[in-house]
Amino acid sequence: MGKKHMKTQTAPVTWKIKRKSSKFVVRPNPGKSFRLSMPLSLIFKNLLKYCKTTKEVKSILQDKKVIVDGSRRKDYKYPVGLMDVISLPVSDKHFRLFLDKNGNITVIEIKKKEAKLKPCKITNKSVLKQAKIQLNFSDGRNLILKKDDYNVGDTLLIELPGQKIKDHFKLKKGNYTYLTGGKNAGSHGIINKIEDDILVVESPVKKKIRTDKKYSFILGKKKSSIELPKLK
Repeated sequence: MGKKHMKTQTAPVTWKIKRKSSKFVVRPNPGKSFRLSMPLSLIFKNLLKYCKTTKEVKSILQDKKVIVDGSRRKDYKYPVGLMDVISLPVSDKHFRLFLDKNGNITVIEIKKKEAKLKPCKITNKSVLKQAKIQLNFSDGRNLILKKDDYNVGDTLLIELPGQKIKDHFKLKKGNYTYLTGGKNAGSHGIINKIEDDILVVESPVKKKIRTDKKYSFILGKKKSSIELPKLK
């Protein structure tokens, strides 16, 4: 049971689950941020509420009815991470994973045309042979490019299921950011000021937020390029 499950009480605080009703919960496969991802099994049972049991989830996955970021997934432990897109071809529904205003993992339904787009935050950059540049992203993917036009902290908007770059959003004043950690996780707004490692963000609800720059996930120029959870 150790590899497939873990104690419910040790699950990330971002998982909105009933911690007293069950001793164990599904452990996601490695590969994505433990705090910012959730296994498909829990998403179908706890968030989408399409299934009541893991057996039902497995049945749906085995029928190849679930696509994540353009690829079919059959493992109920597969971790769906922040900004990942879940598509259900049979019902033609599409969902993206976020943190809500309380810092809990949630999913919102998005339009079909938006399901082909995914923002990816650059977390590392290295120089390879022949002056090529390798970019590593927050979701575990990487790109090898000839031009060094991007910086750590920037975001690339890519087209799924391939990795064609559709746009580039810099970490700078005036751009739109989404916050992935800290006490304001799940909030979003325009960067008003950058003071060393601190960002001052003005949210749509006219709230000014001071937060660590590492929590910034740039999503657009002046406005978000994708639909976001509503702020109240």
